[in-house]
Amino acid sequence: QVQLVESGGGLVQAGGSLRLSCAASGRTFSSYATGWFRQAPGKEREFVAAISWSGGRTDNADSVKGRFTISRDNAKNTVYLQMNSLKPEDTAVYYCAARSRSASGTYTLPQSYNVWGQGTQVTVSS
Repeated sequence: QVQLVESGGGLVQAGGSLRLSCAASGRTFSSYATGWFRQAPGKEREFVAAISWSGGRTDNADSVKGRFTISRDNAKNTVYLQMNSLKPEDTAVYYCAARSRSASGTYTLPQSYNVWGQGTQVTVSS
């Protein structure tokens, strides 16, 4: 079973950058598609970005297009989320999630993911 641990969150001023990392345990991680989600207080968990198991396909939510980039290094069992031009509305707990090849459902929906990390807080001050 794959386990995920996020890191890299913190406090940053608006316009700044952060890079989140999602380190996975388990030799089968390279066969999992991976996504980043976020959840602000009082709001539902929302899709941020996703990447295929090979890294050949990526997708971002409209709210972060042009600012966030998802990537992965399967040799290091790690997925990254580079976040630039951060805005106060990006403040949330960010979660890494993985879905196996047999998972069903749209990759933008949290319920289509099998494994979740514990989350890392990102706070953007104005």
